[in-house]
Amino acid sequence: MPGRLLQNLRTMSRVIGADSPEVADAMRALYSRYVDAELDSTDLLTAELVKTTENAYRDVNIAFANQVALICQEVGGDVWKVRELVNKSPGRNMLLPGAGVGGHCIPKDPWLLASALPEGSRAPLIETAREINASMPSVVARLTVELLQRGGVEARGAVVAVLGYAYLEDSDDTRDSPSEHLLPELSRLGIKTRVHDPFVDGMGGDVYEVIAGADCAILMVRHSEYHQLDLGRAASAMARPLLVDARHAFSVEDLQRAGFRFTLLGSSKRAGTEPYAVGTQD
Repeated sequence: MPGRLLQNLRTMSRVIGADSPEVADAMRALYSRYVDAELDSTDLLTAELVKTTENAYRDVNIAFANQVALICQEVGGDVWKVRELVNKSPGRNMLLPGAGVGGHCIPKDPWLLASALPEGSRAPLIETAREINASMPSVVARLTVELLQRGGVEARGAVVAVLGYAYLEDSDDTRDSPSEHLLPELSRLGIKTRVHDPFVDGMGGDVYEVIAGADCAILMVRHSEYHQLDLGRAASAMARPLLVDARHAFSVEDLQRAGFRFTLLGSSKRAGTEPYAVGTQD
């Protein structure tokens, strides 16, 4: 995982896939020189299945969290509160919903696992999970258009600042990032975009300059720098204080105090249920 490479090399267990005891012994001797964790030897097929199943498992669980978030948006619930209370039940560990799943492994490994099936067979749970997670940037684009409209701004021609382009917080890794998929969606809608990411080359600089004059901002990555944002200053710098928080990086109370009109992914209210007002969650 980007940002944890050396720690993970030392502390994460290994599954050793080998086609003979001699190869397994050689691999164990190599890994044991620097890995302070369990080393499990197995055959090649099992090792490959473990690798692809591990990432497919995570993808399916993220998709479940995103599905609950989408339901909460429709019924006026709050997925973040739901998740908090669900996880108080023994044996439950609902993952974080968000703007999508990126990186080199999780988007492809579920397909590698499913590819082992005979021709014509399907893996519907894996397919549905991939569909849900791949759709989340489109969900963010739709929430952005709805927020712009409620703020009295036409989507076509609007200026939107996208905060975060890496796929993982505090990382410069942009492989298959949700923001990479979001930008074409916004462009298709006629929205002009600016992108800021403090970890990605060519996308850094002063975040307040990037959002200055923007009609809306979208928080796509929970970078540590964004937690330090002066929200009042940010709201004042924008043409309109509109924010889509797709990662729950900010508290509702802080956004309200700063004067933002905002949408928090997974806790939007049904359209028309409440007046749209400055400082209230939409």
